[in-house]
Amino acid sequence: MLISRRRITKRSLFNKHGNQILGLRTDVFLSSVICAIIPLTKLFALEYALWFDSLLPALEKIRAPIPLGGTSNFFRTDILREIGGWDPFNVTEDADLGMRLAHHGYRTTIVDSTTYEEANSKMGNWTRQRSRWMKGFLQTWLVHMRRPVEFYRAAGARGFLSTQLFLAGTVFSALVNPILWSVFLFWMLTGSKTVAAAFPGPLMTLNIFALVVGNLTFIGLALIAPLKRGWTSLCPYAFLSPIYWWMATFAAYKAVWQLLTRPHYWEKTDHILSEEAATARLETLGKLAS
Repeated sequence: MLISRRRITKRSLFNKHGNQILGLRTDVFLSSVICAIIPLTKLFALEYALWFDSLLPALEKIRAPIPLGGTSNFFRTDILREIGGWDPFNVTEDADLGMRLAHHGYRTTIVDSTTYEEANSKMGNWTRQRSRWMKGFLQTWLVHMRRPVEFYRAAGARGFLSTQLFLAGTVFSALVNPILWSVFLFWMLTGSKTVAAAFPGPLMTLNIFALVVGNLTFIGLALIAPLKRGWTSLCPYAFLSPIYWWMATFAAYKAVWQLLTRPHYWEKTDHILSEEAATARLETLGKLAS
């Protein structure tokens, strides 16, 4: 279900941004955010607000590679063919394409238009979707890190670093988060000399600081992310972010397992789950047909 805030033609977009641009993407937001009741959709919406209103515009500002999403992308067909189109074996072929644009010297920019998407409201469906995304991020990172020097030269230092943080880092942080918290809580509860010996003196202080401040920083970012769109009712749900991260951890381990056992298996995501989404879809189709 795609509902554009206003019509924008491909020709005007590319004329405005020049021939260097191959990919253009719009913000994607969730049509069932405000009416949704269960916390999963609220947390999903907070994540999208942070990703599309803050993180991706930051990548654009520093001219770093942008991992594309699956909706509302505009391409110049000739250059899309030149770089090989979509990778049929990558389960996040859109993110891979964003990296390949950078690898070939092109860049992606974000246009001021919004596409609305239904929030994922079912846990099993969310897990299938998230594990596929993370598996695809790992696939994309592994493919482009086969020639790291070449990618570094094409994307630059900022682009290379952002790729490590946003692709590999997204999955790695989900994998290690429960390990770090478990070690920390074990040390706090038992005063383990083994843990103290592994992290002596200042190193322990630095690790505790990074663990606590890092988590609080991301909670703070989730807290302010929806303010740009005036979604103040979502802000309190930011304090549930640690629960969402544990859910992401499960999806990350599933992604790693599938990467090793079923690397190209595409777990389908069910859409149009809510009555609101179904109604909006019918209304949109009616407008397009009229």
